[in-house]
This record gives sequence, structure tokens and C-alpha cells, in this order.
Amino acid sequence: MIVVEHYRDPWMAEKFNDFLGFAPRQFACLDNSGAYKVEYEGKTYPTVTHAFEAIKFLHRSPEIADAIRLANSTEEAKKLGQIFAYRQDQNFESLKVDIMETLLRSKLEYNKVVAEELLNTGDNLLCNDDPYDNFWGIGLNRDGQNQLGKLWMKLRNELFRNSKTEMQM
Repeated sequence: MIVVEHYRDPWMAEKFNDFLGFAPRQFACLDNSGAYKVEYEGKTYPTVTHAFEAIKFLHRSPEIADAIRLANSTEEAKKLGQIFAYRQDQNFESLKVDIMETLLRSKLEYNKVVAEELLNTGDNLLCNDDPYDNFWGIGLNRDGQNQLGKLWMKLRNELFRNSKTEMQM
């Protein structure tokens, strides 16, 4: 049984049997801002946030992508992404879910502790309990798309299947 020690939102404590959130607390390693490196197209990024923001500019404005990759914090990476949004690669929006999945896979590959924690979530529904994000998270009214949570659950299911296959060998 999982015991979550801290909730940002008291509502989450009441809904614990419905889902697990991962904005900063026990499962914070699933948050994109956590200091777990990822690799994308041969470059290393300090966080998924750095990589995701940089990739928006990778082809059209590689100098902006590099500045974001080298940003001192996730907040700075996000701010640079917002400042230069008008120079974002044109096809990024149509690819962003696939790109995020690739980055999460990289995070799991390079950070075994994240894979272990993901498996520790059992079969609980995972959600990015970000009140400001209706696409990647559940949003303020808790009716967002939760795309990040869905990707983590997909990858968790793959990890479960792979670990069962390895145990049978």
C-alpha cells in the first residue's frame, strides 16, 4: 500500500484512491522539473523541462535551443521559451506528445530511480496535478486532459510487462 505524506491540494488526500499526483512530493521525480537528466538527439539536458522547451526551437532557431538547454533553472528555460515563442518550429505542436514520450523514455533510461518509483505507483491512476495546465495536467477545475499522467501510465505498463518477461527468463 502506498502512503503519500504530503499533498499540495487537500482535495487530493480525499481522492487518494482515485489517483496519485506527482507535483512536488513523494512522486516528484515524475515531474518534468525534477533534476533528472535526459538526452535528445545527442545532447544532454538537465531536466525534461529544459529539453522540451529547447526542442521547440531546435530546427528553426538552434541558438535559442542551446540557450534554453544551458539555462540555470527550469523557470529560466520556460521563460526563454515564452519570450521566443514566435520563433518556435512550426510543426512542434503536432509533435509535442510524441516528443514528450521520447523525453520520458530517456528519463527512465538514464535515471533508474525514476523507473523504480514509477513501478512503485502500482496500478494507481497518475495525474499531473498542476492547477495551471489543462493539457499536460488536470488544471484548476481538475478536468484537464492529463496528457503527462497518461504518458507515465503507458510507460509504467511497459515497465511492468518488461519486468515480468525478465522474471520469466
